[in-house]
Amino acid sequence: MNIFVARLNYSTSSEGLRAAFETYGAVDSAKVIMDKETGRSRGFGFVEMPDDEEAQNAIGALNESELDGRTIVVKEAEPRPQRRPRRDSYDRW
Repeated sequence: MNIFVARLNYSTSSEGLRAAFETYGAVDSAKVIMDKETGRSRGFGFVEMPDDEEAQNAIGALNESELDGRTIVVKEAEPRPQRRPRRDSYDRW
């Protein structure tokens, strides 16, 4: 299950995010999303857990809990909406 984590402290690392979730089960990946231009955290991230039951337990336990001094929001990630291709890419054909 893909889990969305918001309101992260800007100093929270991907490793710190992983450690918080590993308490509840196996974690395939944990990533804090960084701004491409500044290299600074954007304040949210994603955690991938292979076992849905463990993921639900983690969501229930960690939502509205404190991590690195901030109260975080944890919920199941929604699928990313399908992007439409840029219009100018068709103009070239």
